[in-house]
Amino acid sequence: MQLILLERVAGLGNVGDEVVVKAGYGRNFLLPHSKAIIANAGNRNLFERRRKALEASQLEALNSAKSEAEKMSALELSVTRATSDGTHLYGSVSTADLAALLAESGFEIPRREIMIDEQIKKVGSATFRVRLHPDVTAELSLKVLAESI
Repeated sequence: MQLILLERVAGLGNVGDEVVVKAGYGRNFLLPHSKAIIANAGNRNLFERRRKALEASQLEALNSAKSEAEKMSALELSVTRATSDGTHLYGSVSTADLAALLAESGFEIPRREIMIDEQIKKVGSATFRVRLHPDVTAELSLKVLAESI
C-alpha cells in the first residue's frame, strides 16, 4: 500500500514522503489516525496545496515538545513503595505508576510513551524516558523510597 505521510512517523518518514507499507499497518493505524493518505493523483494535488500548513504544524509540534521536555527534565519525582527487606520492592514501579505521577505534576502522558530500560524493583534512584515527539525524548529521574512501617 502506497501512502503519503501527513506527519512525521518514527521509523517511517517525514511529512510528504511517499512510503510503501503493509496493508494492515496502513489500514489499521496510519489512515484512521490521519497520519497518512492514500497516494493517488487527487491526493497528491491535495497534499501539495496543504504542504506548507502541514510542515508549519509539524515544526510547531516539535518546538512545543522540546519546551515540554525541558520542563519535564526539571521535575523531581518520588514514589514510596513497600519493601521486603528495606531495599527490594514487593512489586515494581510500572509505566502506569509513572504516568500517574506525571499526571499529578500536570503532564498528561499516555503510558505507552513512557520507556523504562529495566524494571524498577529496588529502592534508590532510577531513570526513565518519555517520548513526546518522534524526535524528542525527555529523560527523567525517579527516587524510590521505602515505606516506613
